[in-house]
Amino acid sequence: MIPVTSFAGKMVAVFGLGGSGLASCHALKAGGAEVIAGDDSADNLAKAAQAGFMTADLRTVAWTNFAALVLAPGVPLTHPTPHWSVLAAREAGVEVIGDIELFCRERRRHVPDAPFVAITGTNGKSTTTALVAHLMREAGHDVQMGGNIGTAILSLEPPRKGRVHVIEMSSYQIDLTPSLDPTVGILLNVSPDHLDRHGTIEHYAAVKERLVASVQPQGTAVIGVDDIWSRAAADRIEQAGKDVVRVSVKRPLADGIWVDHGRIVRASGGARSEIADIGGIGSLRGRHNAQNAACASAAALALGVTRHILQDGLRSFPGLAHRMEQVGRKANVLFVNDSKGTNADATEKALSSFTDIFWIAGGKPKSGGIASLAELFPRVRKVYLIGEAAQDFAATLEDKVPYEITGTLETAVPVAARDAEASGLADAVVLLSPACASFDQFRNFEVRGDRFRELVQALPGVKPVA
Repeated sequence: MIPVTSFAGKMVAVFGLGGSGLASCHALKAGGAEVIAGDDSADNLAKAAQAGFMTADLRTVAWTNFAALVLAPGVPLTHPTPHWSVLAAREAGVEVIGDIELFCRERRRHVPDAPFVAITGTNGKSTTTALVAHLMREAGHDVQMGGNIGTAILSLEPPRKGRVHVIEMSSYQIDLTPSLDPTVGILLNVSPDHLDRHGTIEHYAAVKERLVASVQPQGTAVIGVDDIWSRAAADRIEQAGKDVVRVSVKRPLADGIWVDHGRIVRASGGARSEIADIGGIGSLRGRHNAQNAACASAAALALGVTRHILQDGLRSFPGLAHRMEQVGRKANVLFVNDSKGTNADATEKALSSFTDIFWIAGGKPKSGGIASLAELFPRVRKVYLIGEAAQDFAATLEDKVPYEITGTLETAVPVAARDAEASGLADAVVLLSPACASFDQFRNFEVRGDRFRELVQALPGVKPVA
C-alpha cells in the first residue's frame, strides 16, 4: 500500500467504493487523513463500513469541510452530465481528483525521480502495460504494475529510487489526474470510444493527449502515429519542447520507430538500425501487437534497457490471459484463447493474425454482429456457433463459410479440435474469439476463457505451447 500523506490531518470525501475507491480509503487513512466514504450502492457502503471507514450520504454533509473529493473513475465527471457528488464538490470549491493523482502527489513529494511509465490508448493498453513491466523485470528492476489493468495503484508498493511503476490509464483516470507527470508516457492510438462519457471524439482525443503532453521535462513521450488524432498530438507535444518518439506499423518514418516485416527499426538523422525482431513470437502476433511491442520497446530503451535484454524480453513475453493466449498445441493444431474478443472490432484483430482458422464464436450479441468481418471470412475454414448469437451469426455466414451450431463451448471445443486435426493443414488454429459478450452463458469473459483453456487442456495429446 502507498500511504497518502499529502492530506494528513484533513478531511477527504471518497465516492465510489469499488476496488480503487476502497484502496484510496485505506491509503488516505494510513497517511493521516480523515475519510468519509460514499457510494450510490448500499452494498458498497456496507463493505466500506465493515472495513472500518466512516460512511455517509454525501448529499447531506457540509462540503466545505472537505479538502478534496476522490472520485472513482467509473463515476461521470463531465458527460453525459456530472455526477451529483461532482456538482456538490465544485459548488463548494473542492477539488475533484482520482487515485492516480494521489499517487502522483506522493511520488513528487517523496521520490520525484522514481521511474513512472503511464500507458493509454483506445486499444492495446493492457498488453503494452504488461509488456513494459515484463521488459523492465527482465532488465533487473523492481516493478510495480497496476492502474486500469487490475490492481489499484494505491495498493502497490510505494515509489522509491530504482522501483518502476508501470501504470495503465483509461481516459477516465487521466481526467482525474491533473498533476500527471510520468517519466515515460505512451499513447498507442485513438479511435472513437467512450463518447457517452466524453461527448465528442475531439474531447476524448484531447484527454488521451494529456497523458503524453504531461511527461516530465526530461522524460519521453512515445506516440503511435497511425491515426490522425495521435499524429497531431505528436506534432503539438514536440513543438512544446518535449522529447517525442513516433511509432508506426503502417509506414517507415524518417525519424522514429516502425515495424518492417517483423523487425522493429529505428531511424534517426538519416541512419537506420534494427532494435529487435518480433517475427515468430506467438504472443506478439498481428499488426496490433506489433504496435504494442514497438511502443513498449521505445519505452524500455528510454529507461536504459539494452537491446540484448530487450530482445530476450520480447521473446519470453507470455502475453495476457484471454487475449490471443496460446493455451495448447496438438500436432498441427494451435489452440488460442481470445475470450476478450467481446465485439467484432476486437475479433477482427484475432482473425487478421491467423489463416486456416476453426473459429468458435457467439454469446450475447453486440450491435452490428459480425457482418463487418466479412473480408476476413476467407481465412476461416469453419465456424462453431455458441450462445444467443448463434442464429444471427449463422445468417451472416450462410453461403460464405461452413458453420455448425454447437450451442455450448463444451460441445464446440472437441468438434473444432477434431475438424482442425483432420484437416491436415500445417498450421490450423482453433480460435475462441466470440465477438460477443459472455453474459448469456458465463459470468464474464475471464470465466469463459478459463473454461476454454480447461476444455483444451483436457483433450488427449494437447501439450503446453513452449
